[in-house]
Amino acid sequence: MGNGALEGAVIAVAGAGGPAGRAALLRLAEAGAVVVGSDNDPERLAAAVDAARYAHGGATVTGESVDLLDLESTRDWAARTEKEFGRVDGLVHLVGGWRGSETFTKTSLDDWDFLELLLVRTVQHTTLAFHEALQRSDRGRYVLISAAGATKPTAGNAAYAAGKAAAEAWTLAMADYFRKAGGEQGPTSAAAILVVKALVHDAMRADRPNAKFAGFTDVKDLAEAIVDVWDEPAAEVNGKRLWLTEKP
Repeated sequence: MGNGALEGAVIAVAGAGGPAGRAALLRLAEAGAVVVGSDNDPERLAAAVDAARYAHGGATVTGESVDLLDLESTRDWAARTEKEFGRVDGLVHLVGGWRGSETFTKTSLDDWDFLELLLVRTVQHTTLAFHEALQRSDRGRYVLISAAGATKPTAGNAAYAAGKAAAEAWTLAMADYFRKAGGEQGPTSAAAILVVKALVHDAMRADRPNAKFAGFTDVKDLAEAIVDVWDEPAAEVNGKRLWLTEKP
């Protein structure tokens, strides 16, 4: 196991129990990282952790339920992780959710209230909790998964696109922190944004065998792109939107 850049790295994954999280745990473990997952669904998280451990014997993959909507709980998770493993080299943010409407006029602000918590507040809490540990690392990375809709919102996706755009802006502010902390030598840690149109996985294809899922990114390809962020120097990815689909 191991591809060099991630061998022995300690990577936290927020939202590790979903299809994208499961794929990320598998790929990060394969790359030689110590992987620390969190999810709000204990059973789903346990299944994802067990799958990664089984697929990559000898890999250290752990999971715990963390309330990412509570800043102190998130900070406690960051502190526990650094204390137990001695370092934190990455936080991959895979917490997501979607709500939309038929038209702009029918947009419900209840959707915004729901999405603001999942898409924005969890980003705020994980960045604030982990940024100092990531800066202490010689290969720290914060990886946000965003959507093309943040750049070109559609009428029925106002709440979702606004939430993703806010999360991107917050992440880019963290990137500026890393830039300034690096001084004249440049950043040693980075915050990067991976942009997809939408994600697809095997269960979706099985449910809709005739669907083309045009422009969608497979969760396995997303996991590969996440690992690739560590292959590039911090200065090359810090504050960058890395597109995995065609720009709108």
